[in-house]
Amino acid sequence: MRIPILKLHDCLLISIQWELDDQTALQFQEDLLHKIHETSARGVVIDLTSIDFIDSFIAKVLGDVISMSKLMGAKVVITGIQPAVAITLIELGIRLEDVLTALDLEKGLEKLQRELED
Repeated sequence: MRIPILKLHDCLLISIQWELDDQTALQFQEDLLHKIHETSARGVVIDLTSIDFIDSFIAKVLGDVISMSKLMGAKVVITGIQPAVAITLIELGIRLEDVLTALDLEKGLEKLQRELED
């Protein structure tokens, strides 16, 4: 199953609605990078509100997706990180130091728009 990637102006919106398996995560990585290239998106919001748990592989793929998106010129905002996911990311050494975060999708979009205006 593929994760939908929606385009809104010059941004891409992704709301991950189910726990990811390894294959879906890798497909998402590929799909997002192609979509950034296709649309020349300047920003990406990835909403993780529905994700209660991630394993080490999914955490690595998420970190890679963020880094790759930034290399392609897109600013990334992660929204809705649950406490268990935040703990797992830090325990696994996945540092999201330069990544913008927000509590929910609406605040994430607002934050991204402010960043893109600068």
